[in-house]
This record gives sequence, structure tokens and C-alpha cells, in this order.
Amino acid sequence: MKIISYNVNGIRAALKKGFIEWLVATNTDVICLQETKAHKEQLDLSLFENAGYIYHYWFSAQKKGYSSVAILSKTKPNHVEYGTGIETMDFEGRNLRVDFDDFSLMSLYLPSGTNDARLDFKLNYMTEFQEYINHLKKEIPNLIICGDYNICHTEIDIHNPKQNKNTSGFLPIEREWLSGFINSGFIDSFRYLHKEPHNYTWWSYRANARNNNKGWRIDYHMVSEPMKNRIQRAYILPEAKHSDHCPIVVEID
Repeated sequence: MKIISYNVNGIRAALKKGFIEWLVATNTDVICLQETKAHKEQLDLSLFENAGYIYHYWFSAQKKGYSSVAILSKTKPNHVEYGTGIETMDFEGRNLRVDFDDFSLMSLYLPSGTNDARLDFKLNYMTEFQEYINHLKKEIPNLIICGDYNICHTEIDIHNPKQNKNTSGFLPIEREWLSGFINSGFIDSFRYLHKEPHNYTWWSYRANARNNNKGWRIDYHMVSEPMKNRIQRAYILPEAKHSDHCPIVVEID
């Protein structure tokens, strides 16, 4: 099964940049979207259905035009879980899970810490999310949590680590949390197969960052340990340019 994760930075904007044509060409089984910035009633859902994704699920923020996640699938899941049930998290539409026969897949959009208030919100979210996943894994051991984590894990995942050591997304406390999350029973599928530097998934719109490949790797397919031997491939698609992020792919046996 081929699974893509993609922060589209506004699905309506991405649609105007050829997203559907690209989606058809990729021929993926499931695609998890983050930062769709839309409620489904604002979209022509037939576009996704005609592309082959007749099963599509949308979990949106209460605030229109903000945050929000979605999952498009060619296969009907057995169950769809909207949010986490944690009130402090769900009003921003950041977690959506689909359960298939032998594994579950979550689309996650972790908050960014753009200022002190949002950093506090992000850190609280991270703590509550870890607790939620610790319990969920007991029920669902075969779990893939993909999406925009808004954290670079190590220095190899960011083009200028020294300059950004005090920037949210590369703060020691955030990186330590991500290490702890991985150590709780997950595999960073891309790093599991690729150790080389200069692989990024997000670039600033400023200073020609993308053309110069001055980016950050903040999007991940985190695969639970029991599924380790099922990871076939993991790669990044930087040539897809519907967003300031690019898609990431994992292929599971």
C-alpha cells in the first residue's frame, strides 16, 4: 500500500495549481492531507471522487479557513475516528484516523509555536498527544501517524541548525519530545531507510529558499514498531509544488 502525506497549505489554493492532476498521476492508495483550511461544504467533492478517491473524510477546525485535516482513500476503512476526544485539541481539527483490516492510519497536523502563547499551546498539545497515543497503541498496535509535526528532529533535518537553535520547530524541548515519541515505539520511516542530508519537506517562501534547497524536514510517516518489517520504501517528492511543503511517501507491505 502506497501512502502519501501532504501539507497542502490550503486545499482550494492547491486545486488551482493542478493538485487533482498530480494526484491522479501519483496513483497512491491513501493520501493524508494537513492544513486544508476548508470545510467540506466549501469544496467540490466530486473532484476527489472522479480522481478515484470515493472515500474521503474531512475534520475541520471550528474556525473557517484554518488548520484542518483530511484523508482520501481508494479503499473503504472499517472505521473513521474524528479527533481524539480531547477538548483542548479537537477544536482546531488536527487529528483524523482511519482503521483498515490490519493497521490504522492517522493524519496529524501538530501546531506551530509562532509566539509564546502558541508555543505553550503546542507543548501542551504534544504532552496530551503522547498520552493519547500511549493508550491508543495498546488498542491498535499497528499504527502509522503521518503528517506535519512542525519539528525538525536532528541537525541533519534542517539546513541551518546553528541559526535556528532558538526557533520554534527546532527548539531543544521540541526535539527532545520527538525523540521521546519515537522511542515510545515508532520508526521515522524516511530516516530508517535514508541517512543522507539535504532532504527537506518545507521551505520558506522567502529568499528563494526552495530553489536553493534551504529547507526543513518537518513532515513524517511515523510507523509503529510492530510494522517495522513491512516498510518497503520511504521517499520525498520535492518536485510537487502545490504548497510550501512537499509530499512524502511510505510504501507498506
